[in-house]
Amino acid sequence: MRRMSTAVRVTVVAIICAAFLLPFYFLLLNAVKPLGEITKDTAALPETIQFSNFSAAWTRMDFPQAFMNSFTVTIVSLMGVVLFSSMAAYRITRHPSRFNALIYSLCLAEMIIPFQVIMIPLVIVLDALGLMNSTAGLIFANWGLGVAMGVFMFSGFLKSIPKELEEAAMIEGASQLHIFFRIVFPLLKSIIFTLVILDTFWFWNDYLLPLIVISRPQYRTLPIAISTFMGQYSLRWDLALAALTMSIIPAAIAFFLLQRNIVAGLVAGAVKG
Repeated sequence: MRRMSTAVRVTVVAIICAAFLLPFYFLLLNAVKPLGEITKDTAALPETIQFSNFSAAWTRMDFPQAFMNSFTVTIVSLMGVVLFSSMAAYRITRHPSRFNALIYSLCLAEMIIPFQVIMIPLVIVLDALGLMNSTAGLIFANWGLGVAMGVFMFSGFLKSIPKELEEAAMIEGASQLHIFFRIVFPLLKSIIFTLVILDTFWFWNDYLLPLIVISRPQYRTLPIAISTFMGQYSLRWDLALAALTMSIIPAAIAFFLLQRNIVAGLVAGAVKG
């Protein structure tokens, strides 16, 4: 009976894994097909393996430029979100007041409000600041949108860190910045890794925000560059799927390198938060 129960669980898990992996199967399968075979039958094995799809997509979408744009936006956005949200959460948890409680409540409210509601106000603000059609504007918007979740995650974890560590440093004459960066910040490692990997997938794969902020080709991120293959009068699925395959490789590598830290961060947040 126990063996049967185990077999059922394994079967269910295998079916769920297969369902999640199925889109990747179709992606890789059709990325090496000619366009005619893709439109004929997307599930069939390729009659002709066409690796030229990758070179054609690389050239037509200017993959190196789009990759560097996405890389710059993702890295700088992550650095800002981690720094600003951790410092804000430290201030909120260590210096409780009505104002800090209001800021925390606003962060929670920002997580609830759909992005579509703030699209137009966001464009108006970025335009007034002269940040439209620029990488800096996209990074600035990511900071504003990403800090709320960071404050929420860091606040829960900071409450479990004993204040005695900071009080001992204060007695020795350490400043607030010294205490935060030399004592508190290293203790946030597990939560930082969790936040970084979650926001990496967000910033790297984001389509809507770059679409409304950037219109100049030289500033396009990978999702926007890939969308150029899908026009009103032509659908180049062969090139789009090849470009999409190339674009997910960096994010997949980041996930596999940091997956242990992700699990550790989630467990720490669940136990200590």
